[in-house]
Amino acid sequence: MTGIARPSHHTPAAILGVGSHLPSRLVSNAMLCERIDSSDEWIRSRSGIRTRYWATEEETVEEMAVSAAAQAVANAGLTAEEVDCVIVSTVSHLRQFPSLAVSVAHRLGTRAPGAFDITAGCAGFCYGLSLAADLVGAGSARHVLVIGVERLSEQLDPDDRTTAFLFSDGAGAFLVGPSDEPGIGPVVWGSDGSHKDTIRQSTSWAALRDARDAPWPVIAMEGREVFKWAAYEMGPVAERALERAGAGVQDLSAFVPHQANLRITEELVKGLALPEHVAVARTIADYGNSSAASIPTAVHRMLADGDAKPGGLALLLAFGTGLVYAGQVVRLPPAPPEPPRPAVPASRTAEPAARTPTDS
Repeated sequence: MTGIARPSHHTPAAILGVGSHLPSRLVSNAMLCERIDSSDEWIRSRSGIRTRYWATEEETVEEMAVSAAAQAVANAGLTAEEVDCVIVSTVSHLRQFPSLAVSVAHRLGTRAPGAFDITAGCAGFCYGLSLAADLVGAGSARHVLVIGVERLSEQLDPDDRTTAFLFSDGAGAFLVGPSDEPGIGPVVWGSDGSHKDTIRQSTSWAALRDARDAPWPVIAMEGREVFKWAAYEMGPVAERALERAGAGVQDLSAFVPHQANLRITEELVKGLALPEHVAVARTIADYGNSSAASIPTAVHRMLADGDAKPGGLALLLAFGTGLVYAGQVVRLPPAPPEPPRPAVPASRTAEPAARTPTDS
């Protein structure tokens, strides 16, 4: 009986280019405190966040994803026609279908690549990066775009003092392709469904169908429980990711955890006993928590600012709703040009985007 042909060898994969998109509406803590019973000092002490960026009406998830992806392709020295697969991680594309990845692939000018979305919350980008490495390794694709994009501002309750200050918008992308040496280590991932309700959507979209006066679904979170879980459960995940990559903390040049809370980051840094030479991503102070976009935007920022060493090893570590988690060691690509910093018109306000499914 004729068998199925197998690839003769495994192709190592690496990150070839990065890109990001920061929305144009800067929102300070003071602006948010006009709606919630809080203060700039309290928000900073609890989360480390000073500012965050929210999208304008024109900055849909598709627009932001295309912007970040185009940068990643260009920074890799490739063209869109060379992209074989597009993976988009998002929880804020408000249309169930068609996938956002299909729209992004078309807008970029690719040649009919494989394209699909994944939903793994704040860990989604690391999930997508692992899938991309496996696709390249197995020969299913040569160049894979991995995009994390979120527009969480329109899924917030602006009067909820526990969540309104945390979340932000943005997009980040990696272009993954073949390499002479492995540039993306084995993923350590998993889930803990016993905590699935600690970060959740307040109601289902079906509620809007069943009752005209049903509340718009927003993000709800048990912050204290999430903090305890992440601060103490993610350390062992990071250690396993290092072990599977055959690396130790002394080999790292950067640590890029999901930008959820600065206090969580500091607990992880302490628990891992990171050497002083390891640069640590702390973009949450300026960018807020952009869920699936937080790790790629942090990597882009660190490389562009010279905080992370091109070609150095970085430990990526993410966790999110589910609760799901993922960690892997990667080799950082060459430093990209500085991403554009958005101008912030003085007339911008802190009002959330209109709560209608405007994304395409």
